[in-house]
Amino acid sequence: MLRCVDGDGIGIPTTLEGPFKPVTAPLDKNLRLNVSDLPYVLQNNAQGEGFQPEQIFVSLSARYDSVWISWITGEFQIGDNISPLDPELVQSIVYFRVFRSSLTYQAEGYSLVYNQLYPPDGLQNYTSGIIHHVLITGLQPNTLYEYECGDPSIAAMSSSHYFRTMPVSGPSDYPNRIAVVGDLGLTYNTTTTVAHLMSNHPDLLLLIGDLSYADLYLTNGTKSSCYLCQSIESPIQETYQPRWDYWGRYMQPLVSNVPTMVIEGEHEIERQAENQTFAAYSSRFVFPSEESGSSSSLYYSFNAGGIHFVMLSAYIDYDKSSDQYKWLESDLGDVDREVTPWLIAAWHPPWYSTYSAHYREVECMRVEMEDLLYYYGVDIVFNGHVHAYERSNRVYNYSLDPCGPVYILVGDGGNVEGLDIVHADEPGNCPEPSTTPDMGGSCAFNFTSGPASGKFCWDRQPDYSAYRESSFGHGILEVKNETHALWSWHRNQEFYEIAGDIIYIVREPNRCPVQPKTRLEETYVMSFMAINFDEALESSVVGIGGPIPGLAPLPPSLFRGAVVAGVVGLGLVVVVVVGVDD
Repeated sequence: MLRCVDGDGIGIPTTLEGPFKPVTAPLDKNLRLNVSDLPYVLQNNAQGEGFQPEQIFVSLSARYDSVWISWITGEFQIGDNISPLDPELVQSIVYFRVFRSSLTYQAEGYSLVYNQLYPPDGLQNYTSGIIHHVLITGLQPNTLYEYECGDPSIAAMSSSHYFRTMPVSGPSDYPNRIAVVGDLGLTYNTTTTVAHLMSNHPDLLLLIGDLSYADLYLTNGTKSSCYLCQSIESPIQETYQPRWDYWGRYMQPLVSNVPTMVIEGEHEIERQAENQTFAAYSSRFVFPSEESGSSSSLYYSFNAGGIHFVMLSAYIDYDKSSDQYKWLESDLGDVDREVTPWLIAAWHPPWYSTYSAHYREVECMRVEMEDLLYYYGVDIVFNGHVHAYERSNRVYNYSLDPCGPVYILVGDGGNVEGLDIVHADEPGNCPEPSTTPDMGGSCAFNFTSGPASGKFCWDRQPDYSAYRESSFGHGILEVKNETHALWSWHRNQEFYEIAGDIIYIVREPNRCPVQPKTRLEETYVMSFMAINFDEALESSVVGIGGPIPGLAPLPPSLFRGAVVAGVVGLGLVVVVVVGVDD
């Protein structure tokens, strides 16, 4: 058995020992199961007077030598008659310097406001304070910087904040610690999660969707009776936008000092008049979309040292004809694994979760995109949405596969909807396929092979589920080198340093080779021989026997009208063409 040993001489398991026998941790009776949001008096904190900066937030650009600084000035307005602030009223200036250096630089950015409008009578409209975004460039790698933001012409500058830049992309340089969590909200449990995160001193924070939960409230600030509620009087789902401001103020001590990258969840959709969506999300945060070739703020990529991160959206089109899919294929095809050996993807709802809540809810997305991620050798996938923790064995297409990603569910940030504690494989808890919503249509199906053949759910914890636990907490990823990364998960009810789950995730590039900077179709041509039928024949490939370690999945559409054979190692793989008509 191959184990890594930490500084205390304690053996830590590695994925090389897997697949692991599935484990379910018993429910801790000491948990706060009856979650509630913080009282407004605690949420609101003290707002900066006049145009003093608040809700300060630092995020990464696509490169190590630049970061974004964001903040808000001026008061939001809510009511029947609102008058948006003029963004030109105040400047967007950042002063920055290497920590303890006397040489200060200045950068200037842009500003905006957004509105959340509800035409029905009796509902309150919202207009934000002035939101500022400033890109600062020319930064040194892996260096601590100090900065202030605001408008010096009216003596409205913030106090000093600090951030550390990412290392230069390369196989030997990585951020020390990357914190990962989803579904935070603003509850008493959230406060514990955030306190533990800060105590673990990350260099980078990933927030995997569902941030403020403003859409759980009506426009008058009272709690809604249900999520997605609508009525004849109010055909649009209401939100209470000031909760975004409360959330931003509460999070400032963390996100003003730790570069933070976010991806949207369903609670960020916030549909309003004229079917506009994601207004708060797309305005309050800034993303390296353009720098990474994306045309949308809802999906993008960036590097952090020797890691390439891909942030995807489950809430816009993702089929093979979509802009997002084409962008993803191009982005993955351009990754040079000699420069960024680690490839990590994140989006909000999980493909692999064994909890009844949201069970197999995004099958359409998995069907469309899983082959692409598998082919390009994605190492780790982070998801939220389900309010619990779960780590998978390496898996592809619901089968154990040593070259598949490790899927990690971290929707355990502490939100007001509470923990998910019911598993789909327990008697009587398997959801009906017809009750499983899917953004891409209806893709639910019963398994056709394996222990769950003919069923929608397993009768026991699935083999691909390595560890699951219903607790609030957060995760820490520490990439050690181009093949080893230490993952630890920290539950809230214990001291922040104690790991409830810990494992070394080990890449095996020799066993699971990827071809850097090579398009999917090009590699198929290089790897396989196709003998075309006469053009008059019509034929189609209906399936391939199953995934083979180290072999990329082959889309049947590629081989329409062809017989294909390929050699993998010492074994011959034959794809049989059927359905040939004279």
